[in-house]
Amino acid sequence: MNRYRELRLWPVVILLAACLALAAGCGSGNGGTAAQDKASAPAALNGATPVRVMELKNFVAFSQREVFNLRQVITRDSTTSRTIMWQSEGEEKGSFVEYRVLGPDGNPAGDLFAQGTRRNEEFTEDSQTSWIHTATLNGLKAGTTYQYRLGFGDNRGPWHQLRTAPDGSAGDTFKALIFTDSQSSDYSDWQKVAMGAWQRHGDAGFFLNLGDLVDNGQQAFQWREWFIRIEPMVTAIPAAPVMGNHETYTLDWKVRMPEAYLRLFQLPPLPDGLAAKYGNQFYSFDYGDVHFTVLNTQFRELKDFEPDLEKDEVAWFRQDMEQTRKKWKVVLMHKDGLQYSFKHRTTPRPEGFSDEGRLFMPLFDQYGVDAVLSGHLHSYRNRGHIRNFRRDAEGPLYIMAGLAGNVRYPDLWKDHALDTKVLPQPETDNYLVLEAGTQELRFRAYFPDGSLADEAVVRK
Repeated sequence: MNRYRELRLWPVVILLAACLALAAGCGSGNGGTAAQDKASAPAALNGATPVRVMELKNFVAFSQREVFNLRQVITRDSTTSRTIMWQSEGEEKGSFVEYRVLGPDGNPAGDLFAQGTRRNEEFTEDSQTSWIHTATLNGLKAGTTYQYRLGFGDNRGPWHQLRTAPDGSAGDTFKALIFTDSQSSDYSDWQKVAMGAWQRHGDAGFFLNLGDLVDNGQQAFQWREWFIRIEPMVTAIPAAPVMGNHETYTLDWKVRMPEAYLRLFQLPPLPDGLAAKYGNQFYSFDYGDVHFTVLNTQFRELKDFEPDLEKDEVAWFRQDMEQTRKKWKVVLMHKDGLQYSFKHRTTPRPEGFSDEGRLFMPLFDQYGVDAVLSGHLHSYRNRGHIRNFRRDAEGPLYIMAGLAGNVRYPDLWKDHALDTKVLPQPETDNYLVLEAGTQELRFRAYFPDGSLADEAVVRK
């Protein structure tokens, strides 16, 4: 077990004496205040308030054992905040994130701030123990590029970039990358699809994964591979994950609470009363003028652990829809609303709608949802607009994304009467890009080589 040297923050995190004389200016830039600057550094790095610091020039670099699985995670409002998470083999109670604004020329253009971790949790999974660290940067400026790095004592990591979402006041547009079912045996396909998408669409603000991130939710190796394969992307733009059924599986393929998933992603909080029961299982967030609602569709898997999940989630969904004032509403869910028949199996499975579809699709109609994205069946299917369980241009657009890993079900499903576009079978990997504008949501599906596979637009 690699342990850090004794914590010595006093020569590292020093408050600028000039700030005491220029208190009125200390609140500018990245969100610091004069009151924060007057606080002693160790006390101020408490995970709640940032402090202005001086840059340490002679530092010790982190090793891979000391810091791994660094990632950005979506927050409820990406215009002013961002969550940074990472893991280590040591506890690192005094760890923090340093960050500052970058100018148009790519050079630092603002004061350096430090934000302490608000959560340091020991987690043992698959006989492997690590500490999970969480720091949330608040008070950021909309549409601004920052650089950040991790700190602990006199250790520092390399600089990474993050960019906050535009505030939408000038009709700003944005892109998001969409993947699903990245579960794999060695995650090389996940790397190829995800990194290829990011390299072609480097202006994407964040990425979605619609569930089954890994093949076995309890196997630590798979989570490590999932993060390592997309390290350049997940350190630069935030992840917005959706829980899938494979996140609930144990090493012997039984069902349990998805312990790893629930700890590895600190997601936007739920209202009081739900947070303790369902934290990180379902959530919502805004990006630009789009409200994204993320559902947990694992009612069958979790029925013995959370018997009230369905009832409580539906009540929350209604409240979430009623409270948003964004122009666009997009729902993200792992299991699909439609039910498909098997092509070659003797098991009877009539075409129609799944239990999840019969539960949620009337609610999507009621609250004017614009688009519903799902996964689970490892097959790309564009179903166009559906309302009241039939084709209707006034209903939400339904797209089931394909797969971004190497677990394939070639030629398994029959076409559904509501399918408008099915990618060639046996199907290869694919990904989607959402382009959100002021007048339309445009969804483009791509093959791994970047060639266009399908396109759908929602306008209003």
